[in-house]
Amino acid sequence: MFFLYTVLLVGCAILLVAGVVEQRRHFTSLDHIPTRVLVNGIRGKSSITRLCAGALRGGDLVTVAKTTGTAARFIHPDATEEPVYRKFGIANVVEQIGIVRRAAAYKPDALVIECMAVMPALQEINQSKLIRSTIGVLCNVREDHLAEMGPTLDDVARSLSRSMPEDGICVTAEKDRFHILQEEADSRNCKLVYADPETVTDEELRGFSWFTFKENVAIALAVAELLGVDRETALQGMYDAPPDPGVLSVERYLTPEGKKLRFANVFAANDPESTLMNINQLLDLGAIHRPLNVVINCRPDRVERNGQMGEIIPDLDPERVFVIGHPAKSAIDAIPAEFRSRAVDLGGDKRDPEEFMGRMLDMLGADSSMVAIGNIHGQGEILLEHLAELPPDESADEPAAAAPAGRTEAAPAVVEHVETMQLYVPRIDPYQRYPEAYEARYAHQQPYVPQIPVQRDAVHPHPHRDPVPRAGDDQPYAYDTGTEPRPTQHGGPAAPALPQAPADSGPAAGPHRPRGLFEPRLPPQPSADDSQQWHSPGEQR
Repeated sequence: MFFLYTVLLVGCAILLVAGVVEQRRHFTSLDHIPTRVLVNGIRGKSSITRLCAGALRGGDLVTVAKTTGTAARFIHPDATEEPVYRKFGIANVVEQIGIVRRAAAYKPDALVIECMAVMPALQEINQSKLIRSTIGVLCNVREDHLAEMGPTLDDVARSLSRSMPEDGICVTAEKDRFHILQEEADSRNCKLVYADPETVTDEELRGFSWFTFKENVAIALAVAELLGVDRETALQGMYDAPPDPGVLSVERYLTPEGKKLRFANVFAANDPESTLMNINQLLDLGAIHRPLNVVINCRPDRVERNGQMGEIIPDLDPERVFVIGHPAKSAIDAIPAEFRSRAVDLGGDKRDPEEFMGRMLDMLGADSSMVAIGNIHGQGEILLEHLAELPPDESADEPAAAAPAGRTEAAPAVVEHVETMQLYVPRIDPYQRYPEAYEARYAHQQPYVPQIPVQRDAVHPHPHRDPVPRAGDDQPYAYDTGTEPRPTQHGGPAAPALPQAPADSGPAAGPHRPRGLFEPRLPPQPSADDSQQWHSPGEQR
């Protein structure tokens, strides 16, 4: 018995020593990345991560990024990207350790990384132990993951606030619960910066080749300003950045019968508020039109969300509602009675894809639009695969005729339903390359090539920015914590203005624009020993 206790004690000691060594190595990797931006929130994290990385690349900052959304991607400083390798296909916050190590190999100026934790305790560990961000982003507070962070939106706001950096800065576009975020920021001595979406003009938004929101662009511009990148340069960097695979997009197809179809993939916005916001924006921009058809894809492990998608049908007022996936009944029963006659049940996880796709396309009008909402996994992936095989509609984009004022005969409900007990198995491979349609769509865009900076010296490491003075080795950043509140344009609580750093004085000061609060200090010089350089971070080690 004494021998067993001895083995147990020795094993625990070895694990303890290994854990201490790994933590020290991880903190050393973090020290090689002066600026770390952690993006958290409910909707739009992946898009904001890419926008922030693009804005910083546009400002000649060596930037590495990592997304976790529809398809987890590691984005290199030249904007090329690759899938994130995960053992057994299981996502775990521990993978952030390897991401930080790979990013540190580039000796970057900034790391922009998406928060992948949902549980409140894991969000705090992700911030305090894994990333230790200097700038936090809390994009919005929406109805999602209520079982883990709820049950109310106020609880969700407080849970997301656990990712705020202590003694740092947090950027947010959340207005309704700004006061809650401010309380949480004050308790962490964190400066909360409000990114006002109204500061982004429609003309600036039209520069994107995909659909995005003013809130996302405003957050990226605020982060870029904190790092000393001017607005025009940041916008150009965002325009050049490749979009996320789950980004809101509209494709135009021709069915085998010659019908015109505009299809919008809104699967990524899988909470009611974001779904309505996305569809309303597409309607306002004229990207889709009525008659409008809605596809709800159901998942057996997201029954509550299936019902939420059914409840918003009156707000969309579609011509027909096609329900696919399993169990379809969870979405149909949530549709209000007066709209339930428009539901067409094509659900069942064993239904032949050719059958439900054929019936769906046959019931469409000559020129109609379709939006897919709910969850992408399962039959949602089958839907996208079959639609991608349709020939594109290359005809002139003419405005659709207005829908008749009075609705004719409502689509009859199809009562047949296929219930099965087959376990849900996702079909998306998170390690595969982008779909061919995505690759072809952006193949014509030249990858971002950073400009070759002029020779840096010890006084001006960046030719367009002044260096950041340091009080000591233990203070890598210097920033002003004072701010003056400014009123919002929505009549809400006063939001703090973007902090401005004081201009440098002394011999090194020049006619440069004011530097950002978190501008990097002197970048590490490349090692003379070429054998120590990691030339291919994409290779598994």
